[in-house]
Amino acid sequence: MSPLPPSNRNYIHPADELVKAMERIYRYSMTTTSGGNLSIRDDDGSIWITPARVDKGNLTREDIVHVLPDGKVEGRHPASSEFPFHRKIYELRPDLKAIVHAHPVALVAFSISGITPKTKLLAKAHAVCGQVGFASYALPGSTQLGENIAKVFAEGFNCVLLENHGVAIGGTSFKEAFERFETLEFACRTSLKCRALGITPHFLTDEQLSKASARSVELESFDSGLPTTEERATRRDLCEFVRRGYRQRLLISTEGSFSSRVDGESFVITASDTDRAVVESGDLVMIRRGKYEAGKKPSQAVLLHAAIYAKYPEIHSVVIATPVNATAFSVAHQKLDVRTIPESYIFLRDVKTLPFLWAYGDGAEIAEAVTPEYPVALLEDGGALVIGRTILDAFDRLEVLESTSEAVINAGFLGSVKPMDDAVIDELIGAFLK
Repeated sequence: MSPLPPSNRNYIHPADELVKAMERIYRYSMTTTSGGNLSIRDDDGSIWITPARVDKGNLTREDIVHVLPDGKVEGRHPASSEFPFHRKIYELRPDLKAIVHAHPVALVAFSISGITPKTKLLAKAHAVCGQVGFASYALPGSTQLGENIAKVFAEGFNCVLLENHGVAIGGTSFKEAFERFETLEFACRTSLKCRALGITPHFLTDEQLSKASARSVELESFDSGLPTTEERATRRDLCEFVRRGYRQRLLISTEGSFSSRVDGESFVITASDTDRAVVESGDLVMIRRGKYEAGKKPSQAVLLHAAIYAKYPEIHSVVIATPVNATAFSVAHQKLDVRTIPESYIFLRDVKTLPFLWAYGDGAEIAEAVTPEYPVALLEDGGALVIGRTILDAFDRLEVLESTSEAVINAGFLGSVKPMDDAVIDELIGAFLK
């Protein structure tokens, strides 16, 4: 029910792609029953767009409206009332083929505050979204609103915050537009969670962003041949947890890398260009003896994963993810105290915060810092790193990390966190961790 993987995207009809995407946006509360609209511009210049006054949580392909280049409308409903600004954006930005407009609450919070979000909060957010523009208010559906929004797009922005309205985001494909939308919404949620800690988010410098964007993986490739039964099982299980992680909002479509060991000299890892929500076994990349499976592009974090596996033979899974509450601590440069409830400390131990640049090296420094005894760390301005003896072990820790982070943030609204004292911790260590 989610948008199709890139390999199949050329074969999906625009109406089907809009329906699947709206279902995904609605499912994750990034729009309401009546809010938001999506469009795709076809190669012939016609525009496919979601309809006016139709339940966004129950769209079908027959509901999608087709507006021909001459203005003729085909479909059972009128086009969205916001069609004028979609058309105007396409007129001024011929490179764009898709537009997402919605009202996710984090972005609306910025919109109604008149504050333009900064994407330098996270390297991936800046790389995917670029700088965000701001369009002044005008009556929804009006020609003036279309002109206000399109003018900002014409200045080169791909993400535009609409004053007291929401956001409009464009892309050269619908996949690109959706990824920008989801990534920007995630960055805004993270920023708000950080502020809930009473801390202004840390923003990356141009030098840090340059180092992040310059990271490249230079490995030799190999022809993998047919997978063994064990490899197939590992791929299947890893994909199931990646998709579950997306459903649980522990990562977004553009961010996060999961891997699992297959044997003593190989592991499989998520690809750098695959939508995490719909990853399949064949999308994963085999890494064997320092080489990668030919024809695929492994995660940029592959060297970090490889360094951990090389140092700890007992570790069989590595996860880097961006659950919003834990990531808030990483962008706040704030230590997360997990001495909150017994489960949190037993599963997580003391959580370290590792320097930003360590994530962009060869992984050796991180492999020294994250150990089987201390299996969880926050990556400064980059989310969370978790290791485990199985993928279930690592995923369980990731969930506990996020729930603990959210509880700590929420406790701040009630007063202050009262961590367990040393005697309680010593008792837990004696009972469960020796």
